[in-house]
Amino acid sequence: MLFRLQPEALVLLIPTLMFALSFHEFAHAWMAAKCGDMTAARQGRLTLNPLAHLDMMGSLMILFVGFGWAKPVPVDPRMLRNPRTDMMKVAAAGPAANMILALIGGILLRLLNGFGLMSEVLFILLLFFTRINIALAVFNMIPVAPLDGSQIFSGWLMKTNPQLAWKIQSYGPRVLFGLILFGYITGFSIIWLVMEPVVSLFMMIFAGISI
Repeated sequence: MLFRLQPEALVLLIPTLMFALSFHEFAHAWMAAKCGDMTAARQGRLTLNPLAHLDMMGSLMILFVGFGWAKPVPVDPRMLRNPRTDMMKVAAAGPAANMILALIGGILLRLLNGFGLMSEVLFILLLFFTRINIALAVFNMIPVAPLDGSQIFSGWLMKTNPQLAWKIQSYGPRVLFGLILFGYITGFSIIWLVMEPVVSLFMMIFAGISI
């Protein structure tokens, strides 16, 4: 949990996390606008300003529980040119944006290390930046509602098994909350058990660092 970190680490971690979440939500809004739905843009969500995206309770949960959320970007499927596939694109835009940020962070880590220009503070900042963005992307790709992965998976599943797609959307939040609560109570996170190898793999690919 974040509140167990040293204060100096939190000074670097909190703004990094705020930017990663804001960029994630901005990407959803940007893709929705590209696909024809200006709902988010009209509500001021087509911006990188954290105040437009961060949810107070979700932000506090991140600090004290280790899990939280930003304000969901409003999307009106009726305004999309191709509702099923465009909703999949909008959902995928958030994780893709975080992976792009992680790639940039990883490249900077490699370059600055290679040229001997890395300070300890900059190393920690870029390490947080890269790892947080990878973790956000991987977490959101889990195919359980309300995560982005459920929209992507359900959009594909609607063609073959709409009843199962509906069940994933309906029961997903309870399953996700149960897994998070189980990890918080027991200290053993099933979600992180699944995520950790993938996060470590991309850390190695992007930054050449195994953590």
